[in-house]
Amino acid sequence: MAKGGFRGGFGGMNQANMMKQAQKMQQELAKMQAELESSTFTATAGGGAVKATVSGKRELTAIEIDPDAVDPEDVEMLQDMVIAAVNEAMRKVDEASNSSMSKITGMKGLPF
Repeated sequence: MAKGGFRGGFGGMNQANMMKQAQKMQQELAKMQAELESSTFTATAGGGAVKATVSGKRELTAIEIDPDAVDPEDVEMLQDMVIAAVNEAMRKVDEASNSSMSKITGMKGLPF
């Protein structure tokens, strides 16, 4: 064994400090989760013809369709616009979640 023995890989941080840091991070994560869940995210498609609103819980809460976008001859286009608006709103939830997580942890790209 090297002179001085094993001191751990945490730069001298003792276990009590690590526990305090973990508890603080856990509290911040819970606060961030509550804020995210109470938020709404809106996206549009087709130049605003379709508007989708999603909660931070990733639930579709509203969909608005401009009556001019309803063409019985082209239902597929309307379906595509709905899908695009919903998917973009869901991406906004993910971006907000990842941004909040990186602020707390100081890391990006965590799979939360």
